[in-house]
This record gives sequence, C-alpha cells and structure tokens, in this order.
Amino acid sequence: MRIFGFRPALWPTLITVPAVILTFGLGVWQVQRLFWKQGVIAERQGRVALPMLDGLPAKFDPAAQEFRRVRISGAFDHGHELLRPARSLKEGAIGFQVFTPFKLDSGGYIFVNRGWVPQQRALPDARREGQVAGEIALQGLLRVPPRAGYFVPDNNPAKNRWFRIDLAQMAKATGLGPFKSYYIDAGPAANPGSYPVGGQTRLTARNEHLQYAITWFALCLTGIVIYVLYHRRREKKQAEA
Repeated sequence: MRIFGFRPALWPTLITVPAVILTFGLGVWQVQRLFWKQGVIAERQGRVALPMLDGLPAKFDPAAQEFRRVRISGAFDHGHELLRPARSLKEGAIGFQVFTPFKLDSGGYIFVNRGWVPQQRALPDARREGQVAGEIALQGLLRVPPRAGYFVPDNNPAKNRWFRIDLAQMAKATGLGPFKSYYIDAGPAANPGSYPVGGQTRLTARNEHLQYAITWFALCLTGIVIYVLYHRRREKKQAEA
C-alpha cells in the first residue's frame, strides 16, 4: 500500500508513528496546561480585587477565599518569629521570609508572613525598628501552605530554618496556640526601618507551557518531515537502481 506517493517501510514506520503520536499528545497537553495556568492566575488576581474582609472569616474556605484581602487587629509575638529561606520577590536576592505569630484580638493566633529580609538582617537585633510592639491593625492576603516540591529540604526547627510551610509543626515550635490552619501574607505597607519588606505574595505563576507546546509540536512536525523525506529518497534510489 502506497501512502503520500511511497510504500512505507516497516521499521521506520514502527518507530516514527508512536513518536509522532506521543509528541503531538504532549503538545496538546501543554496547551491544556497553558489555559489552566492562565485561569489560575486570573482567579488569584480576581480575588485580590474583591472588597477587603473585615476580620477573619467565620469558616475559611481555601477554594474560594485564598488570596482575599483581609484586615485584622492584634499584636505580634516577635519572640517566636520563624525564618523561611527565600528570595525577594522583585530582585531575587537571597534572604528570609519572617513568619511571626500574631495574637488576635478575637482570640488565638495566626502566622503572618511579614515579608523578606536580607541575610544580614536575619536576627531581630539587626532590624529592631521593624519589631512593631503593641496592638496594631494589619492588612494582608489569606493564604494556605503551598505544596512543597520533592527536593525541598525538611524543616530544621533547631536552627530556625523553615523550608516548608508546615503550620502545625511551626505552631508546635513556638509553644503557643491555638493557631489558624491558614496564614496571612502581609501587604506592601512599609515597616519601620524598611524591614521586613512586605508584599511578597506571588500572584502570577510560572507559565512556560506555550514554549513547551511549541517545542513538542515542532518535534512532531520534524518527525513527519524526516519520515516523508526518507521514504521519497528511498523510492528514488530504488527507481534509479
């Protein structure tokens, strides 16, 4: 049987057809991921644009309320702050995010990611102006702990290094409680002494699916072209023999 003007050879066909199907399928999958990621980003930005909540919700629904803006009142417990190794949102500089227990006027505690500090400002004595005392009103975004990757190290409570946002483990390390099952990313309002730098929430997400899709579709097309050219040259040689 002749296809595209030539008779397909067995082994090139057995190798090329699955490869073409696989690369085309991966391209389609990346397109689907692209639309999904765009939807995630749009949803986050849409929630941030909603009216600010006055106080924590009576029942927190992460599927509907994560990334909502909220205003709460209470006081920081700076004596139990925890450090999470992280890069700054804008410059990508190495440092830490400062997680501090916040005692709510309504009772109990919630962790607040106050923002980023450089390595040389990790110790509280290096940023005393930012250790705000007394009752304050705080604005931020409701957050749930992100899923940690396989290669993220385990937390090291002894050295106060928290690579994974495990709120239960973090609460146990402070000896305080009870804590909410979610936390707050502080807003961009400047702190005294400039540190911590708030507003570290990533509302966008890494989105390279379009490039991946183009790569897979290009490989699929390349496989087809090579397959056709191989057979045409093969047919030409056979005709000349």
